[in-house]
Amino acid sequence: MKLFVSEGNPHCVKVLVVLELTGVKCDVQLVNHEDKVVPFLNRPVLPVLLLPSGQHLFSPNAICQYLFEVGGKEASNSSSQFLEWEATELQPVLIQALHMVALQGKTHDAGLVLKGSLSWLEQCLSKRRTQFLTAETVTVADIVLWAAFYPILADPGFSADLGELQLVRDWFERVGLIPACVRASQKVLQGKGLESLKNFLKKQPTPHTQRKDSQPSTNAIETEDLDPAMTEEEIEATAQAWCKGLPDCPDAPQRQHPILPQEGKRNVLVTSALPYVNNVPHLGNIIGCVLSADVFARYGRLRGWNLLYVCGTDEYGTATENKAREEGLTPREICDKYHTVHSAIYKWFQIDFDYFGRTTTDRQTEISQNIFWRLHERGFLLEDTVEQLRCERCQRFLADRFVEGVCPHCRYPEARGDQCDKCGRLINAVELKEPQCKVCGQTPVIRTSKHLFLDLPKLEGDLEQWLERSLSSGDWTPNAKHITHSWIRDGLKPRCITRDLQWGTPVPHPDYREKVFYVWFDAPIGYLSITANYTSQWEKWWKNPQQVELYNFMAKDNVPFHSVVFPCSLLGAQDNYTLVNHLIATEYLNYEDTKFSKSRGVGVFGDMAKDTGIVSDVWRFYLLYMRPEGQDSAFCWADMALKNNSELLNNLGNFINRAGMFVSKFFEGCVPEIVLREEDKCLIAQVCWELKQYIQLLDKVRIRDALKCILNISRHGNQYIQVNEPWKKIKGGDNDRQRAGTVTAVSVNMACLLSVLLEPYMPTVSVTIRAQLQAPACCGSAMLAADGCFLRSLSTGHRIGTVSPLFQKLGSEQIEALRKRFGGQQVPIGTASSTAPKATATAEPATNASVSAADPQRATQLAAAVSEQGDKVRALKAQKADKSVITVEVNKLLELKKELALTEGKNPEPSPQKGKKK
Repeated sequence: MKLFVSEGNPHCVKVLVVLELTGVKCDVQLVNHEDKVVPFLNRPVLPVLLLPSGQHLFSPNAICQYLFEVGGKEASNSSSQFLEWEATELQPVLIQALHMVALQGKTHDAGLVLKGSLSWLEQCLSKRRTQFLTAETVTVADIVLWAAFYPILADPGFSADLGELQLVRDWFERVGLIPACVRASQKVLQGKGLESLKNFLKKQPTPHTQRKDSQPSTNAIETEDLDPAMTEEEIEATAQAWCKGLPDCPDAPQRQHPILPQEGKRNVLVTSALPYVNNVPHLGNIIGCVLSADVFARYGRLRGWNLLYVCGTDEYGTATENKAREEGLTPREICDKYHTVHSAIYKWFQIDFDYFGRTTTDRQTEISQNIFWRLHERGFLLEDTVEQLRCERCQRFLADRFVEGVCPHCRYPEARGDQCDKCGRLINAVELKEPQCKVCGQTPVIRTSKHLFLDLPKLEGDLEQWLERSLSSGDWTPNAKHITHSWIRDGLKPRCITRDLQWGTPVPHPDYREKVFYVWFDAPIGYLSITANYTSQWEKWWKNPQQVELYNFMAKDNVPFHSVVFPCSLLGAQDNYTLVNHLIATEYLNYEDTKFSKSRGVGVFGDMAKDTGIVSDVWRFYLLYMRPEGQDSAFCWADMALKNNSELLNNLGNFINRAGMFVSKFFEGCVPEIVLREEDKCLIAQVCWELKQYIQLLDKVRIRDALKCILNISRHGNQYIQVNEPWKKIKGGDNDRQRAGTVTAVSVNMACLLSVLLEPYMPTVSVTIRAQLQAPACCGSAMLAADGCFLRSLSTGHRIGTVSPLFQKLGSEQIEALRKRFGGQQVPIGTASSTAPKATATAEPATNASVSAADPQRATQLAAAVSEQGDKVRALKAQKADKSVITVEVNKLLELKKELALTEGKNPEPSPQKGKKK
């Protein structure tokens, strides 16, 4: 990687600090303000981070977040909110203040401009008990905000006007003592303070004066407040491109099967970790593998890539045998039953596989045995007698995942027989302390058996050479890199690939006819056999590394088998196999404050989601919004309702519905004439910038961050409508009616763009919006082609269809009922109260005499949410935000308070005040 910075540019301070703090290896090149580093931008932009793939990151905050993630420290939700505030709210007023101080000498006026932002930050600090903004240690939010304020707060002339903002002063000084901050500010500003910024500021667009009647809120920004990198020339060019509309382009072709690699096209093969067939997948399984892969596959098809997405159920092994015994079925019957269950669940979640297969096929046996013989012939298999755990009660050797005990390395009490989920290290089952059979609970005994091993040490050199190429050129998530490096750092050991089982792919060697392949040798070969069942020309995908890019999606516990064991098998086979280029691993999604558990009735499983009355698109949205990319996250019912009601209903759905309704109500269903003003062009340029960010992020498989670009666009749209008030102007004179028409036409075109960007995330909603707008079929491919450009897709005179609301509110009573339903309310069998009657989900609402049972942990979470939402409301009022915006946030606060009262076991309705009439 290479980082380009320049002197006198305040944005370069923050990225240099983060680079030093994270210790990420990166070349730093000092360039001139006029040097053009990003080839597709019309004007020079700095700082810029050039990634190994050739992509450019040129948003300072995006660079900081990326470096933190590469360094293994992803931003928390609170940090992300501060970053969004800095980029959308602080930067516009800060640039204005810097112009006043550095170029005009108006220190006092600059203080007035910054007063609202500094007061809001003082309030935030007063509500927290940590040394820094969000934690006891410095986070990316502290660095970004400190660097933003540094040029002006470090100036003695301005700092004297800080007044009573003591908390801001203290925080600013604490961060400023960090050596990396001292060095970065010295390098960029050369000890000259504001004087060093003059050349930089002179080359920036003159900042607009903010309207007093429309102060920005923490959820929306004014259409004039663009990214400082936008020049008037760029804004004009973007507006002209928009006015030209969609180019002539054919409709997107229907998929023709079989999909095969094509010369001259980007050929992308997408797989998601094969789900075990013996159980029903829960929400964490779905987001970790198939849903994440589905979003990327849908996006790739929109981009015009030649893409194949395959998956299937993993059906061999002891897990299947045990499940069959439990249900009184044969292993084959169990596989048939649960393969159907999995298929139905993924269909309901709208997972658009090109082919969903299974591993219990003749092709699986054929390909697995072929790889085995090639490894055997080339000397990459070893024979050894090993000790195994055997359960005498069950009369069988125990597969690794059916023995559990204390990890010998970190003492984690629930380590599996093959790997510890806490420390991630490999384990031989016999090494476990206090082992237990997970089937019957008995302590197993050690027995010996002869097995075959994959000679990983002999393949280590080939593996490292391949990893160096793949890691440098591909997109591997930080956790995938870390886990893989830790395996290699500890030194590879031979890995057993056979098991004493009956249900599995038979080992073809005559000395091992009673054994089958170990599931982690056999299962990844399922990708190949499933593709072979899809097309007889499967080798064009799997033996074609020169033309094919392979993306693997999985949860982090699957990483070592896909980054070490499976690649070693293919490397040792020496048959020109396609190996993974991009390994995308998530962390774990938990349920509320615990783990999913089918046996305890805790959590939502795939076959239950459709029975909640919440449509699959809303489930997809929330799971993707909470996708555990850098750290574990938790599904939370109250938060799901909050995100649905605020982001989907009040933000996204509100904007799209208003835009369409204005066309229907004011202009008889036809898109009106467009006469662009400067503020319209600025909005179009801002939307175009968000579109480019969306593309860059999804190209890097930053699925959660790209979703936020969609929500940002609709926020810009809502603010645009709110400022221009077309419902009032339509009643005025000719000029006002023309203005109402332009605002309506621009807004409905933004809605059309949103229908395109939503397709990977919420496919049914996307189709619904396009149907309501009767949008051209080619609008998606046109706007996502190349680097993306926001184009007018609904021209003047275009007739739209019937417009109706897209989303429904999730009420607190509905959510509370669902939380109780999936919260594992049942008492374990054998406890003293096991005969007590169960509470029903249809109990009467709480009264002063009868309230819901208290939940201290949930109450703590909600109390924090109430405090945070209260800060937001107070900040909006202090900034004199639009009344409608404040009302929305106040309603959210009231809902949270009601939810908190219920969780604390109190009456959610306030008691009548004394002296007041009832």
